[in-house]
Amino acid sequence: MEIFRKWFYIFLIAYMLLLMAGCTEEDKTQPSETTGASESIVSEISSEAEPIVSEMSSEAETIVSEQSSEAVKIVTENVSESESIDSEESAENETLASESSDFVLVSEVIPDVIQEIRYYSTYNFVGDRIAGYEEPVAILTKEAAAALKEVSDELQQKGYRLKIYDAYRPQMAVENFVNWAKDLTDVRMKAYFYPELEKNVLFSQGYISSHSGHSRGSTVDLTLVDMRTGKEVDMGGTFDYFGELSHPAYRGITEEQYQNRMLLRDAMTAHGFKPISTEWWHFTLKDEPYPDTYFTFPVNNASIKN
Repeated sequence: MEIFRKWFYIFLIAYMLLLMAGCTEEDKTQPSETTGASESIVSEISSEAEPIVSEMSSEAETIVSEQSSEAVKIVTENVSESESIDSEESAENETLASESSDFVLVSEVIPDVIQEIRYYSTYNFVGDRIAGYEEPVAILTKEAAAALKEVSDELQQKGYRLKIYDAYRPQMAVENFVNWAKDLTDVRMKAYFYPELEKNVLFSQGYISSHSGHSRGSTVDLTLVDMRTGKEVDMGGTFDYFGELSHPAYRGITEEQYQNRMLLRDAMTAHGFKPISTEWWHFTLKDEPYPDTYFTFPVNNASIKN
């Protein structure tokens, strides 16, 4: 009954307003008792109806707000589900391969490249040499190495050399990362590489996963070295740091550091590489030759020479 009472007042007000609108100009200048009574009634009804109308508007806004929130939630869930499906489909379509005939040593394509292969050393987020890194050499597909040579040539003219931290990464190395991440007691390198994070979030936040684009052979992690000083260019953050500081667009650094990141990014994208939003050092060849193949051969000279 409450809802009918509310609508009755609304329709009554509308009716009275229509009656008043029908008055002549003479009626308006010389209001009759009827008109005055009508205005009095309208005023009284309006006063009583106002809080009702206001209440109904608030209720309507609440319903719309709840429906909007629910809609956003549904869209978000659908997007997440879609991403999950895509991920599962990619995993189902993957191919593991040990063939290395289409790969080259980067140093043979770019003779002056600097190589500091972090996963061959113990200075990495795990703290040990990573499985599959048998020699400190950078390996890429022929296509990726050729495109990187173009990047190197351009940056040399500007006074910089490329320094590679990681390139092709065998699948066994990725499995090494996964096993390490599952051991929550091993936090030896936390202070250096993930001081802002607890180790148990590394999977959920995407820092560790069961597959890596590096294993497809056309992804490279790198920085720049100033040819005048022989020192690394200041990028405002270190390689493999897990956090917002590593995002290429992060502006909590100096303008010079930000421009250094953009210098590297612009050169890489100009020659066919695509960046990611979370790591300033990470680039993948857009037209990579093996988009669904993950390779297993170890990182060493023999893998390429055979």
